Amino acid sequence: GNARANVMTGDLPEDFLRLSPAVNQAPPPAGQMVPVQPVTYYQPTGFMQPIQPQHIGRLSITVQQAKLAKNYGITRMDPYCRITVGNHVFESPTAHNGSTNPRWNKLMSIPMQEGVKNVYVEIFDERAFSVDERIAWGLVAIKDSVFSGETLEDWYSLSGKQGEDKEGMINLVFSYRQVSAPPPQAMMYPSMPVTNVPVMMVPQPVVPGTQVLYPGGYGPGQPVPTGPQQHQQQPRQLNQQDITGLKDMFPSMEEGVIRSVLEACRGDVNAATTHLLGMTSDS
Repeated sequence: GNARANVMTGDLPEDFLRLSPAVNQAPPPAGQMVPVQPVTYYQPTGFMQPIQPQHIGRLSITVQQAKLAKNYGITRMDPYCRITVGNHVFESPTAHNGSTNPRWNKLMSIPMQEGVKNVYVEIFDERAFSVDERIAWGLVAIKDSVFSGETLEDWYSLSGKQGEDKEGMINLVFSYRQVSAPPPQAMMYPSMPVTNVPVMMVPQPVVPGTQVLYPGGYGPGQPVPTGPQQHQQQPRQLNQQDITGLKDMFPSMEEGVIRSVLEACRGDVNAATTHLLGMTSDS
């Protein structure tokens, strides 16, 4: 009852939240220093971090070998394999002179997050004097029997310049081990060594009619510097080559969707690949 009696109802006055001179106080003459009252700010004790996704197990993938349809190198190709699972990317060693039948026998132990059901496979030809060329790729679905504890070995088709599922095959071995994870907890970090202590900030008096200079040169009529003081990362410009490459990875995805995801990721192809993999696994 008493608390609600202190609530003001109706329209707000016109001078609400407006700074105005004190009552019966005449404005100071020109050139006179105007004292400014100190302002007290309180520093918060800390801030909450978002909860990180919990890993539910570890997926073991052995990349054994591949049989490719064509040798794209001037001499024998030097292939290596890249595996993407969720937000994790692993690479095999380079099979020097592996040509169309590289052998790696590389074991990768990957932390698994809930909802990840696919593995994205890429094979590159390592180049000494130019950018490595991607020659084959494929999206491999992890069978439910693997999550039940079965070790599964199989050959999986790869796509590339020869066509979808016509660039060759790769031999993979899957196994899965469940990991018990603790319940998720938010982490708190102290923002200052001294907490809950008022910080006194006393601005300098201002002379009426003079220009106010802000620290660092910022303020009305003062340009914001564009030199080393600014560290904001500029978004990468989209190009059709990135969109075409993502379209090759996800042939069933519409190009408009791929472009929207790439724009949302500020042109980061790796981040866009991760989001598209998540969209593919959810569908």
